[in-house]
Amino acid sequence: MALVIKDLKVKIEDKEILKGVDLTIGKGEIHALMGPNGSGKSTLANVLMGHPDYEVTGGSIHLDGEDITEMEPHQRSLLGLFLAFQYPVEITGVTVGKFLKRITELRRKKKLGKFLDELYENFDFLDIDRKFINRYLNEGFSGGEKKRMEILQFLLLQPHYALLDETDSGLDIDALKIVAKGVNKLTGPNMGVLIITHYQRILDYIKPHKVHVMFQGKIVKTGESELVKELEQKGYEFITGVKVEEPVLSR
Repeated sequence: MALVIKDLKVKIEDKEILKGVDLTIGKGEIHALMGPNGSGKSTLANVLMGHPDYEVTGGSIHLDGEDITEMEPHQRSLLGLFLAFQYPVEITGVTVGKFLKRITELRRKKKLGKFLDELYENFDFLDIDRKFINRYLNEGFSGGEKKRMEILQFLLLQPHYALLDETDSGLDIDALKIVAKGVNKLTGPNMGVLIITHYQRILDYIKPHKVHVMFQGKIVKTGESELVKELEQKGYEFITGVKVEEPVLSR
């Protein structure tokens, strides 16, 4: 049982972005994906979730043995794939409570008799004010509040595989700890996780089994958690051979 990506090639318009990505994330595994800006990390997350702007030109994506390469995003979601957005969108006119109840019913395929109890329990767990239930989704929310709302959806949907696209970006240390606490609550033998990040700090709270480095549309190195410390000390240049003009793993 795994999310299996084989030789995945992707372009947008006439530009090739992913140039043959191979990655397998098994149930019970946490993987971290790192790399310089523009290397294709967020593209991979969007393609796995079925973003229509990207064209798959080669390779395949299988979720627990089922080919999802051509599936629509909602079909992938119902099969248990979840994406926490780097930039969560605002949805005016749809309250947090109504949105969460509907998506949870769809994912679990049954009515939820004690939905409010479960919802408020997770509100409290993530230190979200219960009054947010009547606010429009993400409208006027701070960056940290939007990221907590993504993790709240994650807790309610209970996916088989979670893609966290720079969920740690823009968070102060307190918000980061809360986000990490939410992820750790569900991690276990029944779920695989891919954390896309630039920074070591979230990996201090969510321990990865494998760390991958992406560069120019390919995964160029895979290692254990010690690879993160090596990147912090040496930067990406020791792997890519190219000087990267950005602060690698800056705290």
